[in-house]
Amino acid sequence: MSTNSTDVTACNQNIDLRQAVTNIDALPAMPVIAQKLLALQINADEHEREMLMLIEQDPQISAKIIGLSNSAKLGATRKTTSVKEATLLLGMNRVKSIATGIAIMSLSTEVSTGKFKIQDLWLHSFGIAFAMLGIARAMPAKVRPNDDQVFLAGILHDIGYLALAFLDPKRSDDLHVLLSVESDRPVLSIEREILEICHDELGAELARHWNLPDEIIAVLRYHHTPDVVEAAGQPIVHMISLAEKLLASFGINEHVDTNISDEDWEVLGIDPSKAEEISVQVAEQAEQAAAVY
Repeated sequence: MSTNSTDVTACNQNIDLRQAVTNIDALPAMPVIAQKLLALQINADEHEREMLMLIEQDPQISAKIIGLSNSAKLGATRKTTSVKEATLLLGMNRVKSIATGIAIMSLSTEVSTGKFKIQDLWLHSFGIAFAMLGIARAMPAKVRPNDDQVFLAGILHDIGYLALAFLDPKRSDDLHVLLSVESDRPVLSIEREILEICHDELGAELARHWNLPDEIIAVLRYHHTPDVVEAAGQPIVHMISLAEKLLASFGINEHVDTNISDEDWEVLGIDPSKAEEISVQVAEQAEQAAAVY
C-alpha cells in the first residue's frame, strides 16, 4: 500500500514545532568543542596552539581534517598524517571552520534518526561544501567569499533536518518516508503540508539560538529560496542553491529543480559559457567529499 501525505498528516499527534523553537530548553545545545572553536580568535600563536589541542582531542574531527588535507582537489602535494601538518596546508581559519562544522554535525549522535539517514546528510553536506569551493574559484575575487566561510556554510546548510529529528522524531520519519516515495515533489512542498516550519527555517532558528554569524543564518534560511529580498547581497546563499542543482541527488535527495539558468551563474559573477567546465569540476569535488566522508 502506498504512503501519501494525507495519511501521514492524519496520523500525526505532534508538538507545535513553531512554538518549540521559541523554547531554548527544547533546542539542542551547541557542542562544547564547537563553542570553544567559535570563541577563538586566530590572531596569536597561543590561540593557534589552543585550537590544535581542541581538535586533536576529537578523533573524528582530526581524521576528517587530515583526510581533507590529503585531497588532491584542494592542492595536496604530499600526504599529511597529523592535524598540525593539515593545518599548515589548509590554513588556520579554514581548519577552524571545518572543525566547527564537523563538531556541530556530531549532534547526530544525540538524536533518534529513524528513517532519517544521517549518513546521507553527512555526504550531502560535505558534497555541497566541496562543490561550493569549486564554484568560488570561478567567481571574481571582489565578490568571492572566504573559503573558510564557504565550507562552514556548506556543511551546516541542512542542519534543520537534525533540529527536526531532535524536536519531533515522528514527523522527521514522516518527512523522510515521503521524500522517498514522492519523488516528483520538492522537499519544501512536502514540509509545508506536514510541518508548521520547514527545515530551512528550523535550521536558521537553531543557528540564531547558537549565535552563529548572520551570513550563516541567512544561508540556512534561504538556500532553497535565494531570490527573496532577504537574501539580497548574500552570495553564499546563491552558491548553495547552485551547488544543490548541480548535485541534486548527492546524499539527501531534496528533489530540487535542476534547471540552471544563465542568471544562476551571472548572479555570482560567473560567465555562463563556463558552466559545463565548472559542472565537471563540481562533480569531481563531490567525489572528493565522498572520499573524506
